[in-house]
Amino acid sequence: MQKFVSGSDAVSAKNALQSVRGMNDLLPSQTAQWQHLEARLRAVAARYGYREIRTPIIERSELFYRSIGEQTDIVEKEMYTFTDNNGDSLTLRPEATASTVRAGNQHGLLYNQTQRLWYTGPMFRHERPQKGRYRQFHQFGIEALGWSGPEIEAEVICLGERLWAMLGLNGLRLEINTLGSDESRASFREALRSYLSRFKNDLDADSQRRLDRNPLRILDSKDPATREILKGAPDLHDFLQKAEREHFERLQALLSAAGIAFHVNTQLVRGLDYYTGFVFEWITDQLGAQSAVCAGGRYDGLVAQLGGRPTPAAGFACGLERLIELVSLAGERAPSSQPDVFVISEITDLDPESVKISETLRDHGMDVVFAFAQGSLKKQMKRADLSGAGLAVIVDRDSVAHGSVLLKPMRDRGEQVRVPTTEIGEAVKRHLKRAHE
Repeated sequence: MQKFVSGSDAVSAKNALQSVRGMNDLLPSQTAQWQHLEARLRAVAARYGYREIRTPIIERSELFYRSIGEQTDIVEKEMYTFTDNNGDSLTLRPEATASTVRAGNQHGLLYNQTQRLWYTGPMFRHERPQKGRYRQFHQFGIEALGWSGPEIEAEVICLGERLWAMLGLNGLRLEINTLGSDESRASFREALRSYLSRFKNDLDADSQRRLDRNPLRILDSKDPATREILKGAPDLHDFLQKAEREHFERLQALLSAAGIAFHVNTQLVRGLDYYTGFVFEWITDQLGAQSAVCAGGRYDGLVAQLGGRPTPAAGFACGLERLIELVSLAGERAPSSQPDVFVISEITDLDPESVKISETLRDHGMDVVFAFAQGSLKKQMKRADLSGAGLAVIVDRDSVAHGSVLLKPMRDRGEQVRVPTTEIGEAVKRHLKRAHE
């Protein structure tokens, strides 16, 4: 039987268990930044009237086959799919739009209603791990269901723009496009297939395989040789109907009125089959190869495709790991998660007084760490200093005998004083207020 180790022995053991490749721990030194980001996400969603929805991490595999598309990289290569004990094929969700629509259909949220919804949480794709791309990653997304006009598309973009401002991010560029209707895309698809067939042997392997069944996916290829061939490909916009062009022009007018700069990229497509009409990406050159920070668009057919009534819809998703990296590059730091007070005691026996004092201070709304009398007073003071606390409360022998404690401001911010235990709450508040002035 394998021997399990713990504590310091586990650190040096050759057989110590590691996390799954591409699935990372978030340590206490990192979570403050994540909580700061998540608070901003909630704030910007609320400002536009979006409400949170939470869906399961595991869904039936059919949900993603029907929504994302069987010819996409996600379904073909990246999904974590398994068969459970009942023989059902289940998948760790690779994205959350399909789950949100499934939940809306299942619970009647979309029946004669409009919905502004947002979500955040972990997603899973079996990709080659690299900076900004992980097998377990986190997304924030919004879904606006029930509106067909360009106004909701402009709102989706404006929400993203406001989020960047709230996070202090600069240099993100917006690219937009329209994929048109099913009819327009069908005509374009045939023209694109005809053009690319002349270069079939020069296309990358994935593009060759997609040429007959789904040539639009080739527009999303990152292969340099294929990208060069695509420079001479037909333009989707030449196949748009008049109403589709006018819709896209109205969207551009709304974005210009909102002061949002954008670039029309006629070869921009999304890697998910459910997109129709308007699509977009926010991109940056600050993250190396991982240029896309946020992406989305319109997906008017998805609700009906998953069993609901035809419902127009638009939204986006952005990767939190990439946002965290951009926020760090911008130099913004999360608010401190340091305690207000560090309680130190020289009582080595049963110490109810220190426990009582710690709880009293917490009752007064303070964040308190108690050292449990581990080590000498000098060592405890060192730990108090490392904790970042503004004040140390010292319970010494006189505290027990005379009902008083010592208050010591940290980092030379004042003199040590003794106060009655009965006045501890208000006394500590006064000292912390002076320390912050």
